[in-house]
Amino acid sequence: MIIFSSLVIAGCQSFQNEDQEDKEVSGQSERQDTESILKEMDVPWSITKSDDVFYLSERTGQIVKWNQVSDEKVTQKVKLKKKLHLEGEGGFLGFELSPDFGESKQAFAYHTYKDGNKVKNRIVVLKENADHWEEVKTVLEDIPGARVHNGGRLKIGPDGKLYATAGDAMSPEFAQDKNSLAGKILRLELDGSVPDDNPFQNSYVYSYGHRNPQGLAWDEKNSLFSTEHGQSAHDEINWIQPGKNYGWPVIEGDEQQEGMETPLYQTGEETWAPSGLAYKEGILYVATLAGNSVKRFEVHTGEVQIYLEGWGRMRDVMIEDDNLYTVTNNRDGRGNPRKDDDQMLRKKLSPQ
Repeated sequence: MIIFSSLVIAGCQSFQNEDQEDKEVSGQSERQDTESILKEMDVPWSITKSDDVFYLSERTGQIVKWNQVSDEKVTQKVKLKKKLHLEGEGGFLGFELSPDFGESKQAFAYHTYKDGNKVKNRIVVLKENADHWEEVKTVLEDIPGARVHNGGRLKIGPDGKLYATAGDAMSPEFAQDKNSLAGKILRLELDGSVPDDNPFQNSYVYSYGHRNPQGLAWDEKNSLFSTEHGQSAHDEINWIQPGKNYGWPVIEGDEQQEGMETPLYQTGEETWAPSGLAYKEGILYVATLAGNSVKRFEVHTGEVQIYLEGWGRMRDVMIEDDNLYTVTNNRDGRGNPRKDDDQMLRKKLSPQ
């Protein structure tokens, strides 16, 4: 198992200044080959696309629609049947267009809400109506939520099922409870029913023992990978298999216990706070928040490189053809917003 740990460099103040200058030059170099194509967004969380039109969810409860040909940008309101609860890491999170979006104009969304005094999350179907989106169906409710650890990623897999990541809602014991939806990766039919071939009968649970998973991606063989926030560093990239237990809170990092999975990769004492995930040709691209970069992870060798940096906190990543798209989250309360934030960036993929 490979541990990617940071080096602590000690030295006099002049060496520290030189080191800082080197970092600034490096950041400027990285920024030069990256194009900012969409600016002034309010904490974007998910990137989706249909033909020439991008749709990006904003955690504060809107969808940004941008036509890359006409360069027309519109911010669309979202009408939900249960009030959006915006606190900490909650809000309007995952967003995934329906496979028949061209005809149905429908999409799936994951958002935080309050049920009495309890914070919860729900998955709904939205329909685009001219200048706004409106909820037309509830898919799944009562996913435990909290100020942090809400998960929130939605993706339709190559099998045509809807996958959702759910955090442990600040209650680690939920992750090991297969009767709870928290601390899980969930798998649903698009109509909200439980797939017959899920690993546990009459259950949405696809895998369990997760702390706060936020990224999902598949390779050419339909193997599923996920990113996950560790408790203190020890962030993870996991190969997800149906019915498997990924250990939280019993084990983390490289710890082992019978019946529990250790990660494909973990960050050791370095904190990435990984979120969105994309795959192409043996490479996983990881959007990192605390890591302030998009990381490039080679699945077969375990090698890690910084692929894009110099723009701050990164929330999601998407690959289409030879372009990588990512969004910053410098306005999420934990970053340092700069002019034009938050932004969507585009970078040409390097030849493999």
